[in-house]
Amino acid sequence: MSLKIRLARGGAKKKPFYSIVIADSRSPRDGKFIEKVGTYNPVLPSTDEKRVVLKAERITEWLAKGALPTDRVARMLDVAGIKKRDARSNPEKAKPGKKMQERYAAAASAEGSEG
Repeated sequence: MSLKIRLARGGAKKKPFYSIVIADSRSPRDGKFIEKVGTYNPVLPSTDEKRVVLKAERITEWLAKGALPTDRVARMLDVAGIKKRDARSNPEKAKPGKKMQERYAAAASAEGSEG
């Protein structure tokens, strides 16, 4: 059984509120979970200390047992100083797509033939 530390959405329409939960990776996002280890309220300003509330002790225990955080939760854990997150770099993502590269090539050849 692979465990994930992930967000489970709650709250009303247009008013999101998330619980940070330990769940089996096969269970649905808002479905069955093992333990609630925190909350995240994106409506609050980023300076508010109640925006992200974590049970650090329980999270470290679950991490020791092999639970893997999702990308978003890993960012929160990094800010809280619980688990270091590696910086990600994907230089390929910044490159334009195939069609845009073709347009650049066509524009460059049209400009070269004019002058």
